[in-house]
Parts: sequence; C-alpha cells; structure tokens
Amino acid sequence: MDQHQLDEENQRAALFHSSAPSSSLGADGEERETVPLLSCKMADDKSDTVQVSEDTAHQISIDPWYQVGFILTTGVNSAYVLGYSASIMVPLGWIGGTCGLILAAAISMYANALLAHLHEVGGKRHIRYRDLAGHIYGRKMYSLTWALQYVNLFMINTGLIILAGQALKAIYVLFRDDGVLKLPYCIALSGFVCALFAFGIPYLSALRIWLGLSTVFSLIYIMIAFVMSLRDGITTPAKDYTIPGSHSDRIFTTIGAVANLVFAYNTGMLPEIQATIRPPVVKNMEKALWFQFTVGSLPLYAVTFMGYWAYGSSTSSYLLNSVKGPIWIKTVANLSAFLQTVIALHIFASPMYEFLDTRFGSGHGGPFAIHNIMFRVGVRGGYLTVNTLVAAMLPFLGDFMSLTGALSTFPLTFVLANHMYLTVKQNKMSIFRKCWHWLNVVGFSCLSVAAAVAAVRLITVDYSTYHLFADM
Repeated sequence: MDQHQLDEENQRAALFHSSAPSSSLGADGEERETVPLLSCKMADDKSDTVQVSEDTAHQISIDPWYQVGFILTTGVNSAYVLGYSASIMVPLGWIGGTCGLILAAAISMYANALLAHLHEVGGKRHIRYRDLAGHIYGRKMYSLTWALQYVNLFMINTGLIILAGQALKAIYVLFRDDGVLKLPYCIALSGFVCALFAFGIPYLSALRIWLGLSTVFSLIYIMIAFVMSLRDGITTPAKDYTIPGSHSDRIFTTIGAVANLVFAYNTGMLPEIQATIRPPVVKNMEKALWFQFTVGSLPLYAVTFMGYWAYGSSTSSYLLNSVKGPIWIKTVANLSAFLQTVIALHIFASPMYEFLDTRFGSGHGGPFAIHNIMFRVGVRGGYLTVNTLVAAMLPFLGDFMSLTGALSTFPLTFVLANHMYLTVKQNKMSIFRKCWHWLNVVGFSCLSVAAAVAAVRLITVDYSTYHLFADM
C-alpha cells in the first residue's frame, strides 16, 4: 500500500471513530458513553459550530454541594415568597394552590435533574446554559437561549428591586405615613444598595458567608410573617376564600398563577450554578437539588399557606403589608426582607456579570485590584441602573412574576431541558420515554404561550389603572 492509499485509509478510520460512541470519564467520576451530537449537521455547516469554552473570569468547581444547595434555597426563599399567598393561592384557591405547589415542585425537580445530567455532553463540559444549547443545536439556538436567559434574569432582578423598594417603603410608612417617600424613590435607593453590593462581591462563589446571612434574613421575615399571620387568623375567624373576578378574569389569573408556580422554584441558570460545584459534579448537584426541593422549600410552603389562611382573598401582594403587630417587629421583618433581596439579586445577576467580566474585563490582577473594581463599578453599575429604571417605571410585581415564568422559565426549564435530553439520549430511550418527553415539550410550549398572553393582559390592565413611576 503506497503513502497516498495509507493516508486515505487513515482518514476513513478517523471519520469512523469520530462518529462512533466512545467511553469517557464524566463529570461525576463515572465512565460513560459519549456520542458527538448532530455530527452531520456540524460537519456540513462549519459556520454553525459553537466553540464551547471553559474560560471564565469567575471561579468554578470549588464549592461543596451544600453551598450550592444554599444558593438554590436562597433563590426559592427570597422575598418573593411574601407574594405567593396573593399571586398563587388567591387565584387558585386551596385545592388548586396546594396541588399546584406540590406538582410544580415535582415537575421542577425532574426538569432540573435532567438538566444537571447534561452538564457534560459529547465529551465537553458546559458551564453556561447557552453553551450547552449551542453545542446541541448550533449557533442560532445559542443566541436564542442567551436571549431567553437574559430576559429571565433581567426580569427576576427587576422584581427583586421592586421587592426591596416595597420593603423600604413599608418601613417608612410604619413611622411616617405622610406620602413624602414614594415607591419609585425607594426603588432607586434599593438599586443603589444592590450596586454597592455587586461592586464588592466579584463572583458567585465569593458569596460564602453572605449565603448564611441570607438564610438568617429569610428565616427572620418568614417566621415573623408566619407567626403574625397565625395570630391575625385566630383573632379574625371570618375569612373569604372566594376566588375573585369575573369568569373571564379568572381564566387569565389562573393561567398567570400557573406561571407563578414554575417561577417559584426555578432559577433559569442551573448550568451556571452547577459550574461552581466540586466533582463529582452530577452527584453533588443532585444532592443540592434534593436539599432545595425538600428542606429548602418548607419555609415557602409555611408562609404561603399561612398567609392565605389568615387573610383569604384579601391578602396583600406583599404579605408584610397585611400583618398587624408591633412596629419594631414589622420593621425587623421588612429590613430582613430588604437585605436578603440584595443578596438574592446578586445570585440572579451573576451570569450577566460573568459574561461581562470574561468578555470585557482586563483578565489580569486580583478581583480587588483597583482597575477591576473600577470595571465592576462602571459595567455592573450601568446594568443595575437600567434594571432599577425599569423597576421604578413598572412596579407591578405580580405581573413581572407571571411574565417571567411565561417568557423564559417555561422555555428554559421545561421545554429546552426536555428537548435537549431527548436529543442527547434518544438512542437509549424507549418509545414510551420519547413520547413522555415530547409531551412535556409540546405541553409546556402551549402553557408558555398562554401564560405570556395572560401576563401581558394583566400588565395592560394595571398600566391602564396606574401610570409610569406609580406609587403603589
């Protein structure tokens, strides 16, 4: 055989081996079979190939599973929980709300576990959601996933700034109810404090002790809201649990409440959080998820059910506005909610910070070098300024939760997770499992569209009732 024939034989052998299954050591330390995804598509269209990179200006693979569990729990038990009695239980009632919370937790746990198992695909590790989608589908899906995730996190952060502003205004009203300090001013102050915190915490793993403080703050306002709601519920035996609104209004509010259900449990940034965890990555991530959906969700259930039991259909969208009690206790609760919200916002803003730091940062010097601090002041300060402006202009908190769930939480957590898992594992699935995943893809896609329509309607109604920079 001459040299030319030998070269051709080697090329055919290389092509065969590149498309054949191979064994590799996975992120969880176990040997598994990996198959290059969409090899024909990628080979035919080189321009569509997304180069997956683990280069990042932030720290990865250093956090124990329980720290990641606390990150997830901080998101679940953020001050948003003070609104679930009104945004979930009031539109759905006792049966619908209770069953919905439990069912949403189970479905969310399942979808997040699917996503966790896709941390390493095709022999590559994926530390960003958009990288994973781009590796599986190509460049267009990379861009679409990044856009969806950006919208998701931007709206979550906007809602958190609104919550922080509501907490500050509630504190002011306890001492001086003269209408001088309006909600937009409180929102602006909240955005400024969030920016100061962002300047000092360079990356997600650096939260550490702040996660412990966040847990303490969460327990303070949840326990105060729970106890004071219990006392109010006992002293006010007559309660109205009728679902408000006309028949058509109930249809839209019910769909919006379904979007709030999935919003309550999901971050839309699981791969980015999973990137920080120590090996074995998949097993440790599963531990963190079990922690989130068991022990970590108990405070959410407690305050949501108690708030609805105590005040029924009249419960406020910010539960601490409904409770009655000593001023100093309510002040402590609202201050805790404000401080916890500042920490929680940093978690949901971290993917954007990582993108900006990696793409535009200097890449040299420690995180507290003067030039890196000034970079964070300029870039993160600008991002949070836009967030704060939108929050002050449209302070409709419940509507933001519904729209976030519709536009991004549904597609990112349920539609994409199921379809990506189906694409990667389809050769190992039975017909029944394939049908199950397709049912999830189609069903949640329809729910996403319906929830988006309902959320836009709610925002339109509120916008006609209030005005820009409303003092709600």
